[in-house]
Amino acid sequence: MHQPISLTASAALLLLVLFYRALKNVTMETARDGWDSKVEYFLAQVGFSVGLGNVWRFPYLCHQNGGGAFILLYVLLMVLVGVPLFFLELAAGQSIRQGSIGVWRHISPKLVGIGYSSCVVCFFVALYYNVIIGWSIFYLGSSFKYPLLWETCPTEGNGTVKECAASSPTAYFWYRKALDITDSIDETGEFNPIITGCLLAAWVIVCLAMYKGIKSTGKVMYFSSVFPYVVLLCFLIRGVTLDGASEGIKFMFYPRLEIWADVQVWRQAATQVFFALGLGFGSVIAYSSYNPRNNNCHRDAFTVSGVNLMTSILATLVVFAVLGFRAKTIATECVKRNMKAAFEAMSSTPLPDLLINASDVENMTLNEYEHWYRTRGQQLNISGYNITACSLEEELKQGTGLAFIAFTEAMTLFPGSPFWSALFFLMLLNLGLSTMFGTMAGILTPLTDTFKTLCNHKFLFTACSCAVGFLIGLMFTQRCGNYFVAMFDDYSATLPLIIVVIFQTFSVAWVYGADRFLEDLKLMLDRPVPVVYKYMWKYVCPVAMLGLLGASLLKMVLERPTYIAWNREKASKEDLPYPGWALAVLSTLIVVAFLPVPIGFIHSLLLERLGQSPADAEAGYMPCATTDTDQTPLDTLPPSAGDPSSFSPLLEENQDTHLQNGHIEHFQSSAV
Repeated sequence: MHQPISLTASAALLLLVLFYRALKNVTMETARDGWDSKVEYFLAQVGFSVGLGNVWRFPYLCHQNGGGAFILLYVLLMVLVGVPLFFLELAAGQSIRQGSIGVWRHISPKLVGIGYSSCVVCFFVALYYNVIIGWSIFYLGSSFKYPLLWETCPTEGNGTVKECAASSPTAYFWYRKALDITDSIDETGEFNPIITGCLLAAWVIVCLAMYKGIKSTGKVMYFSSVFPYVVLLCFLIRGVTLDGASEGIKFMFYPRLEIWADVQVWRQAATQVFFALGLGFGSVIAYSSYNPRNNNCHRDAFTVSGVNLMTSILATLVVFAVLGFRAKTIATECVKRNMKAAFEAMSSTPLPDLLINASDVENMTLNEYEHWYRTRGQQLNISGYNITACSLEEELKQGTGLAFIAFTEAMTLFPGSPFWSALFFLMLLNLGLSTMFGTMAGILTPLTDTFKTLCNHKFLFTACSCAVGFLIGLMFTQRCGNYFVAMFDDYSATLPLIIVVIFQTFSVAWVYGADRFLEDLKLMLDRPVPVVYKYMWKYVCPVAMLGLLGASLLKMVLERPTYIAWNREKASKEDLPYPGWALAVLSTLIVVAFLPVPIGFIHSLLLERLGQSPADAEAGYMPCATTDTDQTPLDTLPPSAGDPSSFSPLLEENQDTHLQNGHIEHFQSSAV
């Protein structure tokens, strides 16, 4: 218990240093930051949208839901729902040039809660997402040993540790050495000092990368967004040369179209599209708000979505090429064991003719063995030994859900396994960090745009946010912390974000008006936008999102929420129902995340009843950009400030002069 306390003390000391540095270097900002180049912006959007879900959740969903048929369904929903909503967020952020709070308050003060709700969800996601980054740091540090620590079971006395022998070396290392997990969420246990230290390291990295806003984040993106693609290509080249890779890829992409009749498959595909593009978090809006007004955000929407899709498919190829190799290796070893047992039994005990040459096992193919097993092998009765099927397909069905078990086991079979392990977990670290930067931008940008004090002390605000995130995140470093990670992952974001996106779409399409918004975009981009978006935003997207919301609620009502626990005695996973207090916690997460929406609406109504406009009530924390000089030196130039007609109606409404803190401030959300 002393190590977590010392780590917390170190975090407090770091916070004091950051506080002193912030007070020493605080300066008044007179202009909104901007991207130094279009490349930085593009890498930031790609880095945020392409995360751990593309590498693991997408291949897992493809495998469980029809392979190639799921990919076709995913592409369909990406085109009909994902791209239009992604374009909407890009356009809203770029035109109004504020974070999520300022964007929706500008469209209607009654909708300001949408932005705050996005911030709350981003905070919840940041809490547990950085824990996953901490796990990656732990495995990365453990990769610099040969042989790898999860390659073989440890010994205890004269034999192997029972829990490891009953499961596998990789599962034992994950559940016992990395997490030291309890048997259920009710058993808390002490803090895990190693994972606590890794979590602290993750938050320090995030703080250092975010302390100058996009000026520092943009530079980091050159590495964190590009490096994962280099690693994926290396793994793909290595993977396709492995024995069994073709079987894994063939099994992955074989289409099973009958799954299209399953409503839950549509729900999972829509949810994956939703999270793959980062809709509703406010991060897309935040990043696009730093662009010049006439940046071609329509092209960006298709480009980023396309890169996201191709990354998911590339990751799927890599994962199943490697898992195909793993499955074939395990199945081949199974065949050798069974044939050896059958040959030895035939030598000592009279057995019927095996109808196969058990002594020539090296030249026996898996298809030959499977045919023999179906016709002869399963009928054999050998005392003390059970002849099994050794199915390649059954091996492929196992272990695709966790990067820290299935893929780590496959890498132990590689020559030079420590090198590939370090490369893999460094890739996961960069994928996680690039997404984490976007998530933090979804919190910091709207709040610094809205509250002037936070804007003037941006570095201090960033440091304090990271410190608070670390302290609250300590609950995930308990021995039962993995169960809380699963709870937050499943329930803190899904329903609130779906509701947020429904309100966002309704706000633009119906409150502000789809025709009016398209006209604004025409003026902003200096080119017409296809009218099909009007119908997408007004009808297709809301209906699809309402259907997703209904399916998600129905699943929660009909099925009691459960979590996957690790039973130490059985050395296996088991599904357990959440206890009553845990159900109350996850319900609270959903309610708290959505609560700002009705609160903002009621607050606006009350102000109207009192005869006070929302703008007057919020005069103490108007958007902090003063004269927005649009410092972003992208390839395009903003419209002329001398031509009022060059600004859209949406932007003309967002110009005003305020007397605040003794300074006359003129803020204008567009470029000047």
